[in-house]
Amino acid sequence: MVQSYQSPVRVYKYPFEMVMEAYVRRFPKCDMIPIMAGTDILKETTSKDGAVNQISRRCRLHVEAPYLLKKIMGVEFIHFIQTNTLDRRNRTLKIDAYNESFSSRVVIKEHCTYSVHPENSEWTCFEQTASLDIKSFFGFESTVEKIAMKQYSQNISKGKEIIEHFITELKKEGVTHIPRWVEPQPEQTEDEENNKVESEVESSSEETEKRDRTSSTPSTGSRELQLGASATNILSMDAVTLNDGGDMLANNNEYNKRCHDSLVAEEVDNGRVDRENNKLDADYIKRCLGDLTPLQESRLIQLKKWVAELQKGKVPSDTCLLRFLRARDFNIEKAREMLSHSLIWRKKNQVDKMMNEYQVPSVIQDYFPGGWHYYDKECRPLYLLRLGQMDVKGLVKSVGEEGLLKHTLHICEEGLRLTEEATSTYGRPITTWTLLVDLEGLNMRHLWRPGIRTLLKIIEIVEANYPETMSCVLIIRAPRVFPILWTLVSTFIDETTRSKFLFYGGNDYQGPGGLIDYMPKENIPHILGGECKLDTQSVLGPVPEALYTVTLPHELECSTVVHEAGLVPKSMYLPGEEMDAARQHLPMSDQSIYRSVSLGRGQVHEMVLLIEEAGSVICWDFDVMKNDVSFSVLRTKVPITHRPEPQSPTGAMGVIDAVMGSDDLHRSVIEKGWREGHEYFRVEPQLICHDGESIQYHERDGHEPSRVDPHPVYREGESIQGSHVTSHMGTYILQWRYYESTQHTSPLDIIDSITAPKAKIMYYYETLKSADYRGSMTSLQSCQSGFSSLSSNTNKSANSSCPSR
Repeated sequence: MVQSYQSPVRVYKYPFEMVMEAYVRRFPKCDMIPIMAGTDILKETTSKDGAVNQISRRCRLHVEAPYLLKKIMGVEFIHFIQTNTLDRRNRTLKIDAYNESFSSRVVIKEHCTYSVHPENSEWTCFEQTASLDIKSFFGFESTVEKIAMKQYSQNISKGKEIIEHFITELKKEGVTHIPRWVEPQPEQTEDEENNKVESEVESSSEETEKRDRTSSTPSTGSRELQLGASATNILSMDAVTLNDGGDMLANNNEYNKRCHDSLVAEEVDNGRVDRENNKLDADYIKRCLGDLTPLQESRLIQLKKWVAELQKGKVPSDTCLLRFLRARDFNIEKAREMLSHSLIWRKKNQVDKMMNEYQVPSVIQDYFPGGWHYYDKECRPLYLLRLGQMDVKGLVKSVGEEGLLKHTLHICEEGLRLTEEATSTYGRPITTWTLLVDLEGLNMRHLWRPGIRTLLKIIEIVEANYPETMSCVLIIRAPRVFPILWTLVSTFIDETTRSKFLFYGGNDYQGPGGLIDYMPKENIPHILGGECKLDTQSVLGPVPEALYTVTLPHELECSTVVHEAGLVPKSMYLPGEEMDAARQHLPMSDQSIYRSVSLGRGQVHEMVLLIEEAGSVICWDFDVMKNDVSFSVLRTKVPITHRPEPQSPTGAMGVIDAVMGSDDLHRSVIEKGWREGHEYFRVEPQLICHDGESIQYHERDGHEPSRVDPHPVYREGESIQGSHVTSHMGTYILQWRYYESTQHTSPLDIIDSITAPKAKIMYYYETLKSADYRGSMTSLQSCQSGFSSLSSNTNKSANSSCPSR
């Protein structure tokens, strides 16, 4: 595989001629490059006017490799051929190099360019590209590749340092200015020289008049450095001056503001980018993106170039590209694939438009217990989530799983915005935020299976589209039931992300190694034993931007609003059709957890399940939103392998059939001639949903249920949850039926049926294999020992992670 390298643009704040004078001092040998044993000039040519000079050298490099590999190679030096072409007229130096040794086994190519800065003729830019292709090397291909890339990275890091060193030496010698090359003039007669002098005087007079006319209009200093989308606006030439050392004297806050301006927009207009030369400035990378190795810089530039070619209008910001690279350990191919899928997802679901138009629903405002809460000790935004106080089931049934997903994406987008503001405020790269999760109040109701499925779906989407946005996740006051939740969730979290989780049981978070190590003492909430008061009465929502006020470069203040939450009233639950309609506006998942159905008099709704393994578990959860419904679990003696497609009723008789419950759409698969106990069996007692107390009932197939009331009843609006462990293979049926306490036989019943309101249910079901069911039961039984395992690693290391069991 060919390894490639692309450097960012490195800027020397010295004239091109000074840099060239420093560069030639590297030859024939430089003590600052110990790997270089020496160089020999093979050929040198100069153009007639002296503008272009070309030198070819053979460079001898020491072999830095394991002893065994050096013995196999059998050489003391490795030779490279380097050709330098200096164009004094255009002020450029182009360097081309390739390996002479082992050229049939290894191909190394390098190209470097020194050129004048496009916006400041007194500065010099340097760019570098290289490729490495190891075809074969005595079975040590991987070793040679690692050694070569390591050595190359070290040499790259020293390049700028060497130039700076020799420029300092020049200054010590009194060389502070080297005149530019001028075009040689042909010999002229005395009359020609006099005419030239007169022409120059006239030209000088015209230029003076022009300056006088324009002196009243100040320069805006808005020229842009055309080094790539994210590098624009970071240098304003009128805001800097050069001293005798060529250093930039610029206000740091202004520079940081420009960095922030280039980062605020998640996407930048690609029309301002030189698409053919999509470049980044090295100083910009260091001050706005962080310290990257030369190879990491190269990967960022390569990914940026690929995205610019792929995206015709806009490209993601540099911080966004860097997050995807970090998520894939700077593997350019994997990062490209991950980013491509994310861009398709954003476009398909119109995420940007959705987030711009997003308004927090009133249910979320009143019952979602989370909010942004100041910053941690590293100046990263901190989000406080009181998960133990959350009514997951109520929220899912009020806004739908898509509504919770949309709010989660809104939090992620807010987090990115706050990190950009922090970068601008604190003057250093801040690209992640911290999550503090309070689990006080977490119990078995939070292990509601549809809620877990919603949580896993959200985690999957966030992991795929918002990678490397979290610095750490602090889990505090974790109860004994938490290991069950962690066992279910952790397998869906990336290994790198899992390493960022820190767990605290009981009050461990209040001691050494606890929150005090991650948060300023004055910002620890009072509910966690700190001094900071939370506004738990106001409605929650995104903290208004007006509440974030910058006071000092080192201090940010905000108003934190975190609601006490509580149970969501059932009156706020969405009807099934509204939940389906809401989902159509955000089709981010393949299927919705809940389904809804309406039943008229005499109608039934059935889910036919084919059980292929005895011991499998059928789980269900449903809410009766209106009127009375009966629920049964049945098993047929003979498996039903094919069910006819339902035919929608037509005509007048079809309407009557539909009302009376005899249409195909609401017809039972249980034939009229079948007898209970012979052709089919009732494996769970019939449940009647009307006025009465609610219960949960679990029964194993084949055992007589122990109950007082032959028909357990549920209050209207109650949630009915249950499970059934099958003892036979074959067909099982979940059956909901419109329930009437009395039978009507009068012909007028048809009219009553037409006008009678329909019953409505929202339901969810799933089938678990026997092995999966036993695994979840094992988790339930071992929750106490599991939490001990979690707690044993708490506070030991910032990189501790929850062990998987």
